[in-house]
Amino acid sequence: MEKTIEKNTRRDALQTEDHKLNKSQRNALIAAIVASGTDDLNVMFLSFSMSSIISQLGISSVAAGWIATITNLGMLAGGLLFGVLADRWDKMKVFYFTILTFSIATALIFFTPNIQYLYLLRFIAGIGVGGEYGVAISIMAGLVPAKQLGRISSLNGIVGQIGSISSALLAGFIVPTLGWRGLFLFGILPILVVVWAKLTIKEDELGINTDEVTEDLVDIKDNEKPSISELFKTPGQNYQTIILMVMTTVQIAGYFGMMNWLPTIMQEQVGVTVSGSSTWMVTTILGMCLGMLTFGQILDRLGPRLSYGLYLIASAVSVYLFTFANSALTILIGGAIVGFFVNGMFAGYGAMISRLYPFKVNAIANNTILNVGRAVGGFSSVIIGFILDASGVSMVMLFLASLYLVSFIAMMSLPQLKQANYEQHQLNIRHKALDK
Repeated sequence: MEKTIEKNTRRDALQTEDHKLNKSQRNALIAAIVASGTDDLNVMFLSFSMSSIISQLGISSVAAGWIATITNLGMLAGGLLFGVLADRWDKMKVFYFTILTFSIATALIFFTPNIQYLYLLRFIAGIGVGGEYGVAISIMAGLVPAKQLGRISSLNGIVGQIGSISSALLAGFIVPTLGWRGLFLFGILPILVVVWAKLTIKEDELGINTDEVTEDLVDIKDNEKPSISELFKTPGQNYQTIILMVMTTVQIAGYFGMMNWLPTIMQEQVGVTVSGSSTWMVTTILGMCLGMLTFGQILDRLGPRLSYGLYLIASAVSVYLFTFANSALTILIGGAIVGFFVNGMFAGYGAMISRLYPFKVNAIANNTILNVGRAVGGFSSVIIGFILDASGVSMVMLFLASLYLVSFIAMMSLPQLKQANYEQHQLNIRHKALDK
């Protein structure tokens, strides 16, 4: 016990000092942040090529819908696989491999002869994307002080939105000239991040795989290999993991519901044109970026309970009130406000999870919790479709608003998220659980 406390005290000291990054550490941090933009870039290619895929491959809408579902399943598999590999082996090497996986798989879609081939390549690309997120967050957590992780992870989320916008711009230019296959060929571009990182980063200068960083809490012995079971090792840890999965599921469900369905709803209910709904998408994404940037600052200063409490309640209210938007101006303003709160919270999950779990299972925790949320929350689009057919728009908005209230109640049940507990960071949180 005394030996473990000494090791963790040393790690806390490393993360609370001035902590000036050397060149390799700074470049590794940049690579981890930029990678999030490149995986969102690749994932969004599907959204802008779906109609062309349906037409040229001669498939049904149901068959086309399975492309996204299979991609999400690949993300879950990749998250579980690469999270374990990163925590057991070498974070940077696994990080590089995840980027190579989704880049090459996406580019190979250029040669698609049939839907079965496309399913396979999207599943493989999903494996890479699902693995990259948690590994990148784990790299960030090993490089920056814990009290700055919210701000850093907010940059991670913002770059992801920039990746989505870049995907739309590329699609507008490439699809009319080279077709949807040509668009996917550009999925090879993220490999440039790996090339740049390999040329500018000396891994022996990073310090994210050294004993000072990876020696963690008392319930993970030195001779134990990090595994997913660590997330469920004690009743308290089990409950915490389940609650965080509920929160990420709501996060993903709300995002898909808003971005996939609201433009269609606006076109039908308010008579907004397609170009008008595209303008709404842009203002909403800008709102998201501002919300992420703000949330990262609030999280670092106020802790997760107050930060998520404010955003979850505001999300429920703003989503429901959006039902009453009935003009182009109110739709644009409402979209920006909804985006600010609904997706602004996404920036905090990586930082919060990284501080609630030992660094030794950091990639595992982030990848497992987020990708379970992706896999389950991704079904929200189907549920919303059923609700629209059965009841209409008002019930859809009530459904989405209720999801955020469920997440709020779940979040409030975690004592670990109180500011006093959260500030004690990983060591005292686990010791408190053991004392009980």
